[in-house]
Amino acid sequence: MDGRVRSGPYPWLKPAIFVGSLAPLAAILLGAWWGTLGANPIAQALNELGLVALVFLLASLTCTPLKILLGWTWPIRLRRMLGLFAFFYAALHVTTYVVLDQVLDFAAIMADVVKRRFIFVGFATFLLLIPLAATSTSDAVRQMGFASWKMLHRLAYAAAILAVIHFFWRVKKDLSEPIKYALVLGILLSTRLAELRRTR
Repeated sequence: MDGRVRSGPYPWLKPAIFVGSLAPLAAILLGAWWGTLGANPIAQALNELGLVALVFLLASLTCTPLKILLGWTWPIRLRRMLGLFAFFYAALHVTTYVVLDQVLDFAAIMADVVKRRFIFVGFATFLLLIPLAATSTSDAVRQMGFASWKMLHRLAYAAAILAVIHFFWRVKKDLSEPIKYALVLGILLSTRLAELRRTR
């Protein structure tokens, strides 16, 4: 196998992924501008932003299993970017709900969080992502120490589990799509657990 593929990403890869990662947001904004988001554009935007956040979160968790299974080290260099885009889209998802859907009616928002379990789990997921995004820099690793930083960032798996549960409870009827994401997450978790057992 080409050594560049295994350990050295092409120089254009990061910029290309950065630009491509903004494509879903551009599509949603254009859809809102052109009026193609359906009868309830806010709900459609909410759904699309949440799904994109989940995709990026799972993509960030895929980097280490790729190294374990295939020996590829270059995806590790993309993990931070993918994780930050997961937080970015999750923040847009929450902001759309709070500002556009609920119009900053915090009493109604709190009632939703308490009464509707999928919203409670969704907010819990977002809260877990905040410290991960805040400590994503190299300075944070140095200040915390690698062991503590690594322990904290295992919350990404907890966030992914909650995000998939949020998806299941949000969909309610046709569970085929959330099941696919649950299977992907199960494979990622199984790979990491197997590696932990092997190294210990």
